[in-house]
Amino acid sequence: MKKIEAIIRKSKFTEVRQSLHDADIDFLSWWDVKGQGDAKQGLIFRGIAYDINAIDRVYISFVVRDVNVQKSIDAILKSAYTGESGDGRIFVSSIDQSIRIRTGDSGDESLYNK
Repeated sequence: MKKIEAIIRKSKFTEVRQSLHDADIDFLSWWDVKGQGDAKQGLIFRGIAYDINAIDRVYISFVVRDVNVQKSIDAILKSAYTGESGDGRIFVSSIDQSIRIRTGDSGDESLYNK
């Protein structure tokens, strides 16, 4: 089992969620977050300087069986891509154990994805 976490542009979230759904990944969590990258920029409006380095992003997290890892990554890559700086990152880490609280199922059986 692997945990996939992605930080993407907020404007691409609907596309990414649909692309994951099309790849049979329907159970995920997400949070609206702010992030800062390499680009340093400011905005001056009516004589007041504003720091606009904090950029709105969406943080997505879900756990999949090993057989679904690559298709999940491909779905995110395809739908989150703009070709511009700031498209985001994908992180993949190993999960040692998973247990579904309601049934007590563990391992792959505790996950919804096939």
